[in-house]
Amino acid sequence: MKLKDMVLTALLLSIGLVLHQITPPIVGGMKPNFLLAMLFVALYINNSPRNAFLAGVIGGTFAALTTSFPGGQVANFFEEIITAFVVSLLIKLTAKMSPHLSVPLVGFIGTVESGTVFLTIALLVVGSLPVAFPILFTTVVIPAAVINTFVTYICYNVVFSARKVMKKA
Repeated sequence: MKLKDMVLTALLLSIGLVLHQITPPIVGGMKPNFLLAMLFVALYINNSPRNAFLAGVIGGTFAALTTSFPGGQVANFFEEIITAFVVSLLIKLTAKMSPHLSVPLVGFIGTVESGTVFLTIALLVVGSLPVAFPILFTTVVIPAAVINTFVTYICYNVVFSARKVMKKA
């Protein structure tokens, strides 16, 4: 793996963390997860297993440091690593599709998988969730996945447009 890809991955995740921290909640305290969207974009840039692991560890550490969910530190750390590998596989499976279809699809499925794994690990760590799993899934995970679908697509287009401009310079 090239150093510039590692630096770009870390930079994207750092930007995602900052954007996630400064973005106000949109609906019911929920806000787009820019950290997760940037994880997906970083995997589109370099979809190697090493980058998936690196991005998962960095993203998991950032998410663990900023969560207030009971059991969220452990759940976020491991969920991000698992999600990185699942999304890496999804990117490979959708490689022949147009990015206009594959990026939103990966953003939605990746976010649903991420939320499901997060809630499952948090449930195992703490023993119970503050609200029943199905309620959290339908009121938080699904709306977040819809929002993240658009955020991932927008971030992907911004980053890849910037990369095209940089290659010409």
